[in-house]
Amino acid sequence: QVYLRESGGGSVQVGGSLTLACATSGRTADSGALGWFRQGPGKEREFVAALHWNGGSPFYADSVKGRFTLTKDNAKNTVFLHMNNLKFEDTAVYYCAARPKGFYTDYSATDFGSWGRGTQVTVSS
Repeated sequence: QVYLRESGGGSVQVGGSLTLACATSGRTADSGALGWFRQGPGKEREFVAALHWNGGSPFYADSVKGRFTLTKDNAKNTVFLHMNNLKFEDTAVYYCAARPKGFYTDYSATDFGSWGRGTQVTVSS
């Protein structure tokens, strides 16, 4: 079991920036990838970004590409989601999730077995 805890959410104005953190613990060695998802008001949960613990370039949803960046601190088993030029439509609860090692063709939420409780991000004028 991998345990995840998000932090860093809050309120920010349009065009502002915010950094979320996802601290992981437990059987992190069994985790192949860590992803961020979000669920806005009245919307379904959607994929935001993901990276693999063993390297490679992060992958981003088109809606956040060029604005959001993933970094990781391997020593602290923590992944950061740096969000810039935030828009109203970025308002959502953001979740980080861990996916076991294996072969996958996409970043479907159903493949991520461990989830954090989420952190709220609110973008306002």
